[in-house]
Amino acid sequence: MYSIRVITPNDNAFIEKIIKEALEEHNAALPGTAYFDKQLGELSKVYEESGVEYFILEENNKVIGGAGIGKLIGADDSVCELQKIYLSTDARGKGYGEKVLKHCLTFAKDEGYSKCYLETMPELVKGVALYERLGFKNLEAPLGNTSHHSCTIWMIKEL
Repeated sequence: MYSIRVITPNDNAFIEKIIKEALEEHNAALPGTAYFDKQLGELSKVYEESGVEYFILEENNKVIGGAGIGKLIGADDSVCELQKIYLSTDARGKGYGEKVLKHCLTFAKDEGYSKCYLETMPELVKGVALYERLGFKNLEAPLGNTSHHSCTIWMIKEL
């Protein structure tokens, strides 16, 4: 049994561990990625303002992943950013990534965003395939100012 809910301070350490382990597993624990984000250990604080949210994915009351919608710094207010979508190793291949991503997109549309942007890396090949399957299109250059300079794939989706 799975559920998707809003992050709480008790989730911070669990989701930080999942994100770091996933990036290490894919040899992507590089400067300019979420791995080195200063606020990674306190995501519940980062997503406190209106118009943004981080969702925790649970299976049998255990945190197995998460994803967020944030404001895209340096971009038009109509564009949000899909942020930090990561699943634990044992949660992958079960359709959870698609479920949490769709949950994020519904939230973004309900908040009035018209486009959703994301940045990723070729190493995260299954994530890229999911984004493409759900209608994200490749961009030639990044939007906004995310500081994730190691991410070389930029995508956007109309909501």
